[in-house]
Amino acid sequence: MAYWIFAGLGFCLLAVIIYDLLQTKHAILRNFPVIGHFRYLLEAVGPELRQYIVTDNNEERPFSRDQRRWVYASSKLANNYFGFGTDNDLETPANHLIVKQVMFPLPIYHSCDAEFDPNFSLPCAKVLGGKRGRRHAFRPKSVVNVSAMSFGSLSAPAIEALNRGSQIAGCLHNTGEGGVSRYHLHGGELIWQIGTGYFGCRDPQGNFDLQMFLDTVAAHPIRAIEIKLSQGAKPGLGGMLPAAKISREISEIRGIPMGVDCASPNNHRAFHDVDSMLDFVEMLADKTGLPVGIKSAVGELAFWQKLAEAMSTSDRGVDFITVDGGEGGTGAAPLSFSDHVSLPFKLGMSRVYRTFAESGLHQDIVFIGSGKLGLPESALFAFALGCDLVNVGREAMLSIGCIQAQRCHTGHCPAGIATQNRWLMRGLDPTSKAARMANYVVTLRKELTHLSRACGVCHPALLTCDHFEILHSNLEVPSMQELYHYEPNWGLPNPQDAETLTRLVLGDVPTKT
Repeated sequence: MAYWIFAGLGFCLLAVIIYDLLQTKHAILRNFPVIGHFRYLLEAVGPELRQYIVTDNNEERPFSRDQRRWVYASSKLANNYFGFGTDNDLETPANHLIVKQVMFPLPIYHSCDAEFDPNFSLPCAKVLGGKRGRRHAFRPKSVVNVSAMSFGSLSAPAIEALNRGSQIAGCLHNTGEGGVSRYHLHGGELIWQIGTGYFGCRDPQGNFDLQMFLDTVAAHPIRAIEIKLSQGAKPGLGGMLPAAKISREISEIRGIPMGVDCASPNNHRAFHDVDSMLDFVEMLADKTGLPVGIKSAVGELAFWQKLAEAMSTSDRGVDFITVDGGEGGTGAAPLSFSDHVSLPFKLGMSRVYRTFAESGLHQDIVFIGSGKLGLPESALFAFALGCDLVNVGREAMLSIGCIQAQRCHTGHCPAGIATQNRWLMRGLDPTSKAARMANYVVTLRKELTHLSRACGVCHPALLTCDHFEILHSNLEVPSMQELYHYEPNWGLPNPQDAETLTRLVLGDVPTKT
């Protein structure tokens, strides 16, 4: 009798193992059959356990349990509501954002209404490259786009899932500085990021190669060029791809040798100051007709002041600026850099925007926010600070299966995202994860739409700092203008762009691409 019991249990266990290995829905189960089920069991009873032990729903970092649950549920089109009221302490808060709704909000449409848009389309308020007359200027169709994450840092299935998801959601996909790979070519339109290593457009000595750059642009669906000066996780440091992560394919795409660590310098060789940088920007724009911008974390303000002055006194300029907050970072960095170097997004963005607004240039530039902006209230406030677009990085990773294991720097990501390990990568099915990523982006646009309409406007770009308050301890509430030194109507598009945007959102005119 005991024999048959053990045989039956063994058969059941074997069946579970086979099922886990063959299914493509859950990367964790595919990579860790049987034992992966314990994660879901603990997740199911987690709220009950946490009432008595461990931490509450808002203590984990960088993303709390509530935040991760919202992303996971949104990516699966599951119920992303929370019951029994807020579990935040609103009486003694620290930096708690409040959105101020109006008494007579705009209507919110549902699937039964004729006006309902299942994609929750939110085009950009400005035409990217339009102010400077770039030949291939365009209006981005989505205000939410995928942030820079390189092939090499992320796995091939992860990049493919992000690109396929971008195509489904109608958003842009930033390549990261690692170059354009075949995994970026599954329908999603690209912003090609060029970093200090010039991967994909470098000569054998690591210098910028113009002809290779032009060949890459001609061969791929690239809509804009982003020159990376620094990033939020490690500004002023450069990057490092360990030798263990460099496959032959990565070596060929980046133009780097195998067997040695790939270090991205902390500065550019193609230019050395604001003046030469603008010459480089204009050269790329003239040769390709594409919009060209820069990405940087924010530290000292002298660079931004010199850039604004140079753009005010010449006919050269960047088409967009991506401001990366110090709280950002999809990969690995030294603790001192990730914790203490560069300003957080709210301060960095407000200071950069204010610099260009005081020079009268803020309407000539598309501002892109990056750095933990993949949650509705954070993204909404970014628009009030002057962002025209927001990029999502780690939240997009969560949507395709990241469990915040924080092992990105080891090459042993259990979800198969930040790794080049073949066994771990096979657990991530790019087709099903692409759908989840698209669901997340559309749901974020949905939440932005609903929050905007609750504030009485049809698009988040039409919000100002007046629509928000930030609660501090003892319920102190400084005004947003006082806190960020903004003038009235800063953060808004100009009246002509605002009118066009309203007509686009309400369906009166088509979006030109």
